[in-house]
Amino acid sequence: MKKNKILLVSLAGFLLGVSSVLLSGCAAYEKKAQSGAAVEVNGMYLYRSVLDSLTVGLSPEDSLRTVQQYVGQWAKDALMYEAAQGSIKMKGKRTKEIEALVEEYRRTLYVHSYEEYLVERRMPKGVPDSVVAQVYEQLSDRFILDESIVKGMLVVVPNEAHDIAKLRGWMDKGMLDEIEKYAYKSASGYELFSDRWMTTTALLNQIPIARSDLEAAMKSKNQVEVSDSVKTYLLQVTEKHLLGEKMPMDYARPEIVKIILNAREVEFLNKERERLYNEAIQKQKVKFY
Repeated sequence: MKKNKILLVSLAGFLLGVSSVLLSGCAAYEKKAQSGAAVEVNGMYLYRSVLDSLTVGLSPEDSLRTVQQYVGQWAKDALMYEAAQGSIKMKGKRTKEIEALVEEYRRTLYVHSYEEYLVERRMPKGVPDSVVAQVYEQLSDRFILDESIVKGMLVVVPNEAHDIAKLRGWMDKGMLDEIEKYAYKSASGYELFSDRWMTTTALLNQIPIARSDLEAAMKSKNQVEVSDSVKTYLLQVTEKHLLGEKMPMDYARPEIVKIILNAREVEFLNKERERLYNEAIQKQKVKFY
């Protein structure tokens, strides 16, 4: 065989019934195929497990197309890499610089992977409410709303629905039993979110109104009503924090927890590095000349 010939081992068995994608025709590489190699380019191997992962859930036609594209790109990259290694211009000092960068990147990948393992397995993840409250006060300037958030309910009814005036009154007084009975019989949509915050963006996905109009309406009143040619949308606000105000602590909590855990991770990993260093010093693994 010619040196630069690409050897494609049979891919049958992972293409979800596709009988033949790429042909091998070379018995000398049967052991390679059995060990999981699917493609070889002059000693560089692409493994079947990689190709399998690309085709999960795809139809046979899409699997074939995906594999052909990936194999083609991989082979071209492998050949370019081989050409680069053999180039006269890449010899000498430049080659040493590249090898140094490759080694540095390799070490960085290993360290990063190990750090992720340590953080996942050994770093405590719990954050007490008292710590959340402390950070909330210390960094209060960071937790400013860039859109309004509300708690309440939204009822959507056809324009011709009966007793809409009564519905407005029930919503204003928080008469949930009456509202739910009405919604069951007449509403085309009903959502109660008195236990969670709803952003302006989320409301705009359900109410046909401009953002500025909705923000202005929620600022001046607790019941907002909008109609289009078919439906009437009734929004009752029971609690609100407006654009530019400080976030309530329960809304800011996920961001606060992230800040705390990020800081904890830095401290945790610094302590781990220090522990490894001190241990190495004691065992004379670190030598100074």
